[in-house]
Amino acid sequence: CGFGVGDMAMPSVPTQFISTSFDTSLFGAFASGFGQIFSNIPDLILILFSLLFVTFFDTTGTLIPLANQCGFVDEKGEADGIDRAFLGDAISGIIGAILGTSTLTAYVESATGIGLGGRTGLTAIVTGILFLVSLIFAPTVLALFTSSVTAAALVIVGILMMVQLKEVDWDDMVVVSSVFMTIIMMLLTYSISLGIAFGFVTYAITSIAAGKAKELNWLVWVMVLVFVIYLFFGL
Repeated sequence: CGFGVGDMAMPSVPTQFISTSFDTSLFGAFASGFGQIFSNIPDLILILFSLLFVTFFDTTGTLIPLANQCGFVDEKGEADGIDRAFLGDAISGIIGAILGTSTLTAYVESATGIGLGGRTGLTAIVTGILFLVSLIFAPTVLALFTSSVTAAALVIVGILMMVQLKEVDWDDMVVVSSVFMTIIMMLLTYSISLGIAFGFVTYAITSIAAGKAKELNWLVWVMVLVFVIYLFFGL
């Protein structure tokens, strides 16, 4: 819906405003591979572990900062209602797979709405309805909103997420080094889960160097082992 000017594409007035040509070719496509995948159980376990790992830590790394921004995190660092949020995220992932859409999960872009005051379930309902309505206007009218338009919203998201760093104990080098590695690897790998993985490993190494290894819970060491296997053995 645009014309070229040099190497840049400029948006033009859409030729039609409503589209009903929905792509349903991937509906139910998830079931087509069951026969092959169950014939190789080791590959099945590997795939399930990889998907669980990425989804769980991507969601955790998103929900905790968002809950903190909403004021739902108490002094112990526990988020009120986080179990329901995980349940909703899991059910959405299943429904998305059945319908053949991209992954349905929690996104950090929600920080924009939270910053503007949307902190209840009604916000999610209204957003969902607007996305549903937008289907009939895609890709004709919505093509006018290029990356130059959406970039401003992403900058605001980054600012709102960076505000959470004020809660970091900047006098503790173990914590600071882990936070730094988490942030920098999220940026370099473009993955929340990989950033958390590098942060966990850094936390364990710096704790050993600082003589604080005995203070760590055994679950931390289990997670570190899982992250090491994931990072260095290609799981």
